[in-house]
Amino acid sequence: MLSDLDIMGRHVRALFAHDDRGRLRRVNEPDGAEAPRFFLGRTAAGHLWRFRFDLPQTLARQLEAVCLGEPVADELGREPARSAEYLRLLETHAPVRKVWTGPTYLFPDSVARPSGEAVMVTSENADVLRGGFADWIADVPSSRPFLAVLHEGQAVSICCSVRVTSEAHEAGVETLAAYRGKGYAADVAARWAEEVRKMGRTPLYSTSWENAASQRVAQKLGLRQYGVSFHVS
Repeated sequence: MLSDLDIMGRHVRALFAHDDRGRLRRVNEPDGAEAPRFFLGRTAAGHLWRFRFDLPQTLARQLEAVCLGEPVADELGREPARSAEYLRLLETHAPVRKVWTGPTYLFPDSVARPSGEAVMVTSENADVLRGGFADWIADVPSSRPFLAVLHEGQAVSICCSVRVTSEAHEAGVETLAAYRGKGYAADVAARWAEEVRKMGRTPLYSTSWENAASQRVAQKLGLRQYGVSFHVS
């Protein structure tokens, strides 16, 4: 059985492409943007950290020393206990442009069966996305499994694999504004997780602390929070 720290490892490898040294290169998606300078994943089983490829080695060692002193606890706070120290050190390299933090979740082996119907979206039927998700059509081949809940033949809620490795898939969920609050996001995410499990991969879900709607979806599905991620650009 995977430990929470093992799962966090799958999460960071799904989020970002790494170089041969284990340094972060870019976001793990086609034409992915630059990775954050620093990533810290905290779990009750321990923590892991990553640095971007261009961070000076001296600074990386200083940050690692702070990471080694980050408390491990069953109750994970929204931000690391030593967040101010990470930011202070990173400011010596370049101004901090963005700080992102949020909970990370694991789909259980068995998710409650969805109450609605979700269909698999492929290149052959991608027109179902034109009603509100046309920007996703080009991503269908690289985001499989890609599931959608339809209303009158058009997608109103979708869930697909937005970050993919041979170990894990990260879920991307979106619902049209007029159809939110009806349970469609939970339905389509549950079906997506089933398909990912069939592939022998781990289905993962993460969001920011500010995204209350996304956290409600996780709660409705009974997902287990295994950690908290912290990114600094």
